[in-house]
Amino acid sequence: MRIVSYNLNGIRARMERLLEYLSEQKPDVVCLQELKCAQETLPDAEIQAAGYKAVWHGQKGFNGVAVLTRRDNIVERRIGLPGDPEDVQSRYAEAEVDGVIVASIYLPNGNPIGTEKFDYKLRWLERLRAHAAELLAEEKPVVLAGDYNVIPTSTHDDVFSRRAMANDALMQPESQAAFRTILNQGWTDAIRTRFPEGPVYTFWDYQAGAWRRDAGFRIDHLLLSPTAADRFLDAGVDKDYRGREKASDHAPTWVELDEPEA
Repeated sequence: MRIVSYNLNGIRARMERLLEYLSEQKPDVVCLQELKCAQETLPDAEIQAAGYKAVWHGQKGFNGVAVLTRRDNIVERRIGLPGDPEDVQSRYAEAEVDGVIVASIYLPNGNPIGTEKFDYKLRWLERLRAHAAELLAEEKPVVLAGDYNVIPTSTHDDVFSRRAMANDALMQPESQAAFRTILNQGWTDAIRTRFPEGPVYTFWDYQAGAWRRDAGFRIDHLLLSPTAADRFLDAGVDKDYRGREKASDHAPTWVELDEPEA
């Protein structure tokens, strides 16, 4: 089972790229982020025509997440991250596909630091930690996939320039510590399991020739519960899709899990 995390930066603007990816790679599950599309105008018909079912959580002009699958057995489990009933931002969708719980996550950016936006990011991370613990307690295979807007470390392995990102909410000590707290519950970082060392980036800004210079960083993550990690086969970043015409600034990032024994 191949599970992909893909921040589209606008599903309408990237529809051609998304359909291209689905046709060429045929992933089993795709967790989309930053749809920027109202629930009532989401392209469900186009996705179905491509052979995929979807659990959608749209929002007009901002945010928005989805879980797509070409498998028959999908059950919606949760829309919205628990812990704050007043939070109306569309940042979390959770489904079960053939016995694997999959969440699509679009964590708040948090910039600028020192503002309510950064405080909201840290509160959201704490809510995610609490819900992740509940998911672990189910002792099922779980994949928490998405754009976390957190660079895990300040090393060249995860970011092109420590100096360039020093004052960015994506690389603050508080953000990194909160991410580690979630990992330390017992989650496995799929990309670092496959690539323990060396630069692996998933995002390249549109500005300042970042793509051409390979000035990227790693903010798209797939965290595996112990029972999902037991089925780990491979992981990677489909980097070449970032270089295509009118591409998202994120590259699809994926993990492959073995099928359960009969």
